[in-house]
Amino acid sequence: MEKIIFKLKLLWPFQVFTIFVRYLLGIAFVWASILKIEGIRFEPQSGENMPIDSLSHLLEAMYRSGFYWYFIGWGQFIAGVLIMSQMFSTLGAVVYFPIMLSIFILTTAFQGPVFLIMTSSMLLANIYLLLWDWNRLKFLILNKPGEYVDQSTQFSKNRSWTYLGIFLCVVIVIFRVISTRHLV
Repeated sequence: MEKIIFKLKLLWPFQVFTIFVRYLLGIAFVWASILKIEGIRFEPQSGENMPIDSLSHLLEAMYRSGFYWYFIGWGQFIAGVLIMSQMFSTLGAVVYFPIMLSIFILTTAFQGPVFLIMTSSMLLANIYLLLWDWNRLKFLILNKPGEYVDQSTQFSKNRSWTYLGIFLCVVIVIFRVISTRHLV
């Protein structure tokens, strides 16, 4: 598996694809986190009167918990920023995984078909990023992981990807904050 991943890392289309996936996942979490950080519902209407086994009711309960809503928001924000930074993308993918897995399980349990397609795609993309960084992560999992080999190419090490990630993050935050002002 490691040899296959290394060979793929040498191909620039896979490098660009990986950077693009990091940006997409990061943008999705940063975008969703702003609502929670600002204390705004995920859905425009209260899910209080919805059936207790509905996704809307669960989201309303999480929203009304207060602290937990902010906690989820900040967790998503931090994971999104780390992934988009490119420099800390491995840590971001690790932080992203349990959050995304929880969201996926919730959408599966509450049978949200539209959300299920989206969350399963995001979870698979996150797993792709974890496999992409296997050479770094294997030291956390395996007893005898072998020797560390830096598999980053000059293309993916280029600082412009980091600057672009920071720029995208700032733009997303500004745009989201402005677009949520009417919701408050």
